[in-house]
Amino acid sequence: MKNTAFLFIDFQQAFADPSWGKRNNPFAEKNAYELLKQARMVGQTIIHVKHISTNNESLFYEHSPTSKFIDGLEPEKSEMVFTKSVNSAFIGTKLEEYLRGKKIEALITLGLTTDHCVSTTVRMGSNLGFQMILVSDATATFERKGIDGSTLSAELIHDVHLSSLNREFATILSTQETLKLLQK
Repeated sequence: MKNTAFLFIDFQQAFADPSWGKRNNPFAEKNAYELLKQARMVGQTIIHVKHISTNNESLFYEHSPTSKFIDGLEPEKSEMVFTKSVNSAFIGTKLEEYLRGKKIEALITLGLTTDHCVSTTVRMGSNLGFQMILVSDATATFERKGIDGSTLSAELIHDVHLSSLNREFATILSTQETLKLLQK
């Protein structure tokens, strides 16, 4: 998988807080761990993105323990980490410059949450000319309130965003399909 990198977005302890509500895909982190382990074994470029807030009441506050990476998905010293304060991993970071410098053309993307930081980063990466691959079962989101006050399930939100991104902004693959790519 020449000129490809893995982009792990916001796998942070903040998302374990019950205030988020009901979530889909309880296996997202397990799948992300499998992909991280295999990507490391075959020497893939691995990039981590971390969301940090300056609001001391935020779960992502820079000094809060919940802003830390999830156990097992922490970066190794050789892996790049970009810190962002907005949804897109490309805004306010040197991510694009880093990718261009390494001649990376494709990004295998996974993370939290599907409808916010993952979707925004995938859309922008595609608009910047990168081939985006999104791992559907290594991402997850939470239920949301509709504009009419109804509750929209996490699964519905997840599926709608994957459907919107599919073929327009990204190729959608499962963890198993992505692991097969690593074997080529």
